[in-house]
Amino acid sequence: QVQLVESGGGSVQAGGSLRLSCTTSDRYDHMAWFRQAPGKEREGVAAIQIRGNTYYADSLRGRFTISQDNPKNTVFLQMDNLKPEDTAMYYCATLLSGNSWSVSTAYRYWGQGTQVTVSS
Repeated sequence: QVQLVESGGGSVQAGGSLRLSCTTSDRYDHMAWFRQAPGKEREGVAAIQIRGNTYYADSLRGRFTISQDNPKNTVFLQMDNLKPEDTAMYYCATLLSGNSWSVSTAYRYWGQGTQVTVSS
């Protein structure tokens, strides 16, 4: 069973930054970050492939940056200029079926999530 462990969440004020980490026991090509706010659907935030290709939700491009440390099977999400609407549980996922990185149901393995709360 593949295990993913997220860390780095917390509470910040608007305009602040956080860096999330996700370490996986087995690395597959795509690793992605999703988020889910209360009462809303899970949405894709960003994804990265082993060779370094990156993908972002259009609305978050420029504020969020995904990166990786392949030898450590770890993916990072740097979140800058955070806004209250970024408040959500953030999850990482891996093993994508198909080509649509932002489709949550296409990922087989998920972490437990890390909470990000942004206050105004």
